Amino acid sequence: MRTTHTDDDATGPGTPASTTLLLVRHGQTVWHAENRYAGVSDVALTDEGRAQVDAVWTSTLSRAVATAAPACQALGLTAHREPALRECDFGVVEGRTLAEFEADNPARAKAYRSDPVSYPFPEAEDPRTAAARGTAALRRTAAAHPGERVLVVAHNTLLRLVLCSLLGIPLGDYRRVLPRLRNTALTELRMTDGAAALLSLNVPCA
Repeated sequence: MRTTHTDDDATGPGTPASTTLLLVRHGQTVWHAENRYAGVSDVALTDEGRAQVDAVWTSTLSRAVATAAPACQALGLTAHREPALRECDFGVVEGRTLAEFEADNPARAKAYRSDPVSYPFPEAEDPRTAAARGTAALRRTAAAHPGERVLVVAHNTLLRLVLCSLLGIPLGDYRRVLPRLRNTALTELRMTDGAAALLSLNVPCA
């Protein structure tokens, strides 16, 4: 991905270099196939999840590293593993579905559905903290690769929170505005001096 970024933007002396970040959610895992929350639990990819990968900063969780591996091999690159790109910790809901949690705690599930940032799952990471660490990680990545295109493989909830943070969307609306990032679908951001412009969202790779 060491290509010079060219487009119809004005460039010239003193113009800040823009970095294109290609954000990809990792491939499918067993838990995702069953709609279970897979936060910090290191769940392996399914065969289908591996097949979805056609193609390099990544989360440190194996499902993201494995998704990035074909691109790394094809391009002769070594992925930078960034702990701040890991998925949110979902606390007591790790490995469970929202329906299972709702059966045990309907009031808390209702509150979560109305505002998942103000009412996260018990023992879960504060979504505002996750958004801040993920946003800082993308800005560091862009700063390290001015004028280049960078594949970033991370996770569904983290990337949605980060997109909201970068684009000025209230964090509490992330589930409504961005219902889901599909496995291995591509979202393209242009980062210039830490500011983001959305070029494409949730584009299937196949």
